[in-house]
Amino acid sequence: MKMKKIYFVCLSLLMTAGLVKVNAQVPISYGVKAELNMSNFFLSDLGEYSSRMKAGPNVGGFMKIDLHENFAIQPELSFFHRASKIKKEGAQNDKFKQWGMQLPVYAIGQTELGNGRFYGGVGPFVGFGFDAKRKIENGEKIDLYKKVDGDKEMKRWDFGFGALLGYEFDNKIQINATYQVGVINQLDRLKDDSKLRSQVVSLGLGYRF
Repeated sequence: MKMKKIYFVCLSLLMTAGLVKVNAQVPISYGVKAELNMSNFFLSDLGEYSSRMKAGPNVGGFMKIDLHENFAIQPELSFFHRASKIKKEGAQNDKFKQWGMQLPVYAIGQTELGNGRFYGGVGPFVGFGFDAKRKIENGEKIDLYKKVDGDKEMKRWDFGFGALLGYEFDNKIQINATYQVGVINQLDRLKDDSKLRSQVVSLGLGYRF
């Protein structure tokens, strides 16, 4: 029930953003982004395990709804590849890889700065994993979304909050930095004993049409 409420809230935000387009006086623009992400996990009650950041790409697009010269709503849709190294003290090092998509919605404050525009925002995101694998040192790959005895190692859905900072030059090229942290325990089979939450830092370029 809790997850359904989360999805409903995010869907409502997107529907509201779409309805704003009905008002012809509200400027709406679109853009694309390409970013490099560094991701890992916050681990709780997993003994001597730790998670190290590794790099991966993000690509996607956004819709910017300027409600005021200093305020905007920006829904985004991006596809990502994330990676992390899972270490255990004195033992093996495993590699984690995940493909998926996410839908953040940012409330943005913005102001003119120099020949461009500086902006920053915060907001929720919903993520969905297409594929996630854990590769152990002997080369074996474990499908983390495959059910074994009715349970998966990981959940496909994620939810959390993010922050965005950026600068748009007068030619509409953007430099963006984002930070996102998940609030949902990503573990499924071990969810009652341990916790694993996502963390992502991204830096990249964008262009607004």
